[in-house]
Amino acid sequence: MPPSSSKTQRPYFRRKNKAALFLRWSYRLLLLVVILDVSYLIVIWPDWDLHKEGPVQPSNFIHDYAHQQREHDDWPELSWQQTPIEEIPEHMIRALIVAEDSRFYSHAGIDLEAFQAAMEENLSRQRFIYGGSTLSQQTVKNMFLSASRNPLRKWHELVITIAMEHKLSKRRILEMYLNVVEFGRGIYGVEAASQHYWGISANELSARQAIELAATLPSPVTHNPATRTPTFNSRVQKISRHY
Repeated sequence: MPPSSSKTQRPYFRRKNKAALFLRWSYRLLLLVVILDVSYLIVIWPDWDLHKEGPVQPSNFIHDYAHQQREHDDWPELSWQQTPIEEIPEHMIRALIVAEDSRFYSHAGIDLEAFQAAMEENLSRQRFIYGGSTLSQQTVKNMFLSASRNPLRKWHELVITIAMEHKLSKRRILEMYLNVVEFGRGIYGVEAASQHYWGISANELSARQAIELAATLPSPVTHNPATRTPTFNSRVQKISRHY
């Protein structure tokens, strides 16, 4: 005797109901994640009026180092001094742009061409070396976020970078970056770096010294004017060729 149509349709309806339930809960979960993420962005959103002019504020990285240094006896004391961009030589700014973001003045915070080139280089070397981040993105990461590589942090970096490019001038972004970027263990900003490595103020930096500071990035603790590793020397030569 053939099975009734109602019996054959039950498994189908059960599968359909399960699929609908799964989609419904997936949508709710996605909506919750979006709400939580937007709430987090609201909490960490920078006060752009505070950053438009005046002394550059200490970055999240600087605050984190000051906190972590208490737990590491072998770490040097924090060295950071804020200095206006008017007292930073133009050849320091030029060296930084050549080293880190040659298209800084032509992009709006995100450089897709540089990102693609960085990913292609990483694939060719079969390991992650270059991130393709612009100076604006690095400024946002240093000032407001963390060194985490998780996708959500990267998403927050992109959103805040786009906002920063609309709120602040390119010169102010450079001023912020040059005042908070790490140039060695516990050494933040070009003024502290100049005094640490050569015992001079930033406004006395020569073109060669500016190139050497730019060459410390992106691994300043390992490759810097004090260690003079082969990687550091190679980077100095590369920047000099394009300077």
